[in-house]
Amino acid sequence: MMDWEAIKTTIVEFMTTYGLKLIGAIITLIIGFWVIRIIGKVLRKIFEKSKMDESLKGFLVSLVTILLKVLLLITVLSMLGIEMTSFVALVGAIGLAIGFALQGTLANFAGGVLILFFKPFKVGDFIEANGYMGTVKEIQIINTILNTPDNKVIIMPNGPLASSVITNFSREKTRRVDLTFGVGYETDIREVKKVLEDIVQNHEKVLKEPAPLIRVAELADSSVNFAVKVWVNAADYWNVYFDLHEQVKLVFDEKGISIPFPQVDVHMQKES
Repeated sequence: MMDWEAIKTTIVEFMTTYGLKLIGAIITLIIGFWVIRIIGKVLRKIFEKSKMDESLKGFLVSLVTILLKVLLLITVLSMLGIEMTSFVALVGAIGLAIGFALQGTLANFAGGVLILFFKPFKVGDFIEANGYMGTVKEIQIINTILNTPDNKVIIMPNGPLASSVITNFSREKTRRVDLTFGVGYETDIREVKKVLEDIVQNHEKVLKEPAPLIRVAELADSSVNFAVKVWVNAADYWNVYFDLHEQVKLVFDEKGISIPFPQVDVHMQKES
């Protein structure tokens, strides 16, 4: 038979020894999580009012809240009378095992730190990396989120991203638009050059400095190719790119300037 008196005595002794500590630890844990949540909200508001780089705001809030939760857990365990030396050794062993299991995640974390430290791009920049192009929406601890021109969301791990070749289209204020237009060999190239110069000079978004470059670039198989290189503000790149293609075609049609296209001559031979 079970000795109910012994069980009762054991429970009373346990509650006497650990009851108050356990209740205090639970209350500390609840209040601690509530305080950490408040601190996270306050930090977000402070960062929003500051001139801090957008890329750092979310990263720092996440990092601070994680560290505070770890400190809270250590405090609660100390209240329960758990030896910190043994606990630290246990955490170290568990951390080592988790480190081996999550090597990719740790590499992504390190990549996120490198991105935020060296700043190859920031939130709002338009970049190309690992075969993807898009606007940087958020730099998280593990991933960077891009939004593509056709409104797709690309989530890129920070590890491969930090070690890849990154093209940042937004870093410089100006960009050069490089275009090529071909005309027929029978066309007066001096007239073509004058037409192209007029089109470029009349476009309000083409910068005067550096000066536009319009030159004969190639005597191709079926056309004389003109290189047109103009400088624009980075935000106007695609507008100028599309505008110039359209305007050149319209003006060439008005002036009777031919744009060659591939042709094949087929000779029919009749058998006798």
